[in-house]
Amino acid sequence: MPNDQSSERGNWGSKVAFIFAASGSAIGLGSIWRFPLFVGLNGGAAFVFTYLVAVFFIGFTVMLAELTIGRHTQKSPVPAFKQIKPGTPWVLVGYMGVICGVFILSYYSVIAGWAAGYFYKTITGAFPSQISWEDSASLFAQFAADPLQVLICLAAIIALTTYVISKGVKSGIERWSKILMPVLFVLIIILAARALTLPGAKNGLLFYLKPDFSDFSPTILFFAVGQAFFSLSLGMGTMMTYGSYIPKRENLVSSAAWVCFSTVLIAILAGIIIFPTLFDTLQLTPEQFKQEFEVDTGLMFQVFPIIISKMPGGHIFGILFFALLLIAALTSTISMLEVPTAYLVDERRWSRRKASLAIGIMSFVLGVPSALSAGGVSFLTQFNYMRKMDLLFGNILLAVGGLFICLFLAYAWKIRNALDEISLGCKTFRLRPVWVFNVRFLAPLAVILILIFIRVLTG
Repeated sequence: MPNDQSSERGNWGSKVAFIFAASGSAIGLGSIWRFPLFVGLNGGAAFVFTYLVAVFFIGFTVMLAELTIGRHTQKSPVPAFKQIKPGTPWVLVGYMGVICGVFILSYYSVIAGWAAGYFYKTITGAFPSQISWEDSASLFAQFAADPLQVLICLAAIIALTTYVISKGVKSGIERWSKILMPVLFVLIIILAARALTLPGAKNGLLFYLKPDFSDFSPTILFFAVGQAFFSLSLGMGTMMTYGSYIPKRENLVSSAAWVCFSTVLIAILAGIIIFPTLFDTLQLTPEQFKQEFEVDTGLMFQVFPIIISKMPGGHIFGILFFALLLIAALTSTISMLEVPTAYLVDERRWSRRKASLAIGIMSFVLGVPSALSAGGVSFLTQFNYMRKMDLLFGNILLAVGGLFICLFLAYAWKIRNALDEISLGCKTFRLRPVWVFNVRFLAPLAVILILIFIRVLTG
């Protein structure tokens, strides 16, 4: 007999619990690993500025839309679309979100596995007390190219994520988020403060925070919008699913705003750790960096051992720092696994344990090629398999998902119904005219134009 659906779903115990869990999903390695990577690849401060604009005008808009649909239906994406518009093709948007989430989880767990591996290496003293850029880059390349190590790390992340999800909302996601999120904030603030005191920090801050708009291009806009969707866990139904656990009395507007703010804050702090440290180590000017430095996927793992070596008590801070990365990774993998798990619980009436185990195994299998594409298998490395997966699922399909969610809310469900749901916990919605305009016109148009540009650019 299937378990009772309501008991399998659960609810958040408080608004704070939701904000911790949703912020954990949004922050993750999307802010700490991916954001600095794309800053380095896309002109520094010009990308940062564009990302902030994208979060404010598009990210918040889609975030509130997802939370509203989720809380109104109290369902995960597929049954949510079915409930509001039964018998229509809109349900395909829900299926796309579920599939997209599973594929992102598959390669994202590889990065999370790298964090787990580095946490272990730090505990065992694998990094020297003083380490150069060349040595750090070499250590990462050797680690990422070792098939056995990366597959073990991938399996460990998937197993731990599956365990937390199997415990449910209050006993699993909420309990762990309350523990992990405050620790994450404290650790990253300490490390950012240390990075700012390095002798060469000034050039790093100029590259990172002083925009040169001659660097701006449609490509930067595309990746900034994609990063906004990725870092906020939008377009794949995560926030719709998390919204389905929010009680009717809670304020969705302030909840969405807090999640966006905390995500941006952590992303900015992560960049403050990365770029001052990198520029201090390499002794480059911003112009030299743009012309000479080749940014790759392992940027975060190459820089972090260096800043740890520059801190008093570096070994202890190293353990804490890679604990931070592991925490950040797990808060996101947990949210990614929750979406397909909630689908199986809501639609197929599976038990939470069975659903999470099935999706966990599938994610591991799908993640193997990504795990082997950083040097483990030559043809996967040459094909740049993980980067292509991230481009397709982490940029293009997330933006498409966000586009359809806005169109669905504005023109299928209707704005007035969404505003009625929002008003249950928010009597005064001061940004109402702006949000309505954005969800109807600005966000869909921006995504459509960006997708057209990328289609033309790639031929």
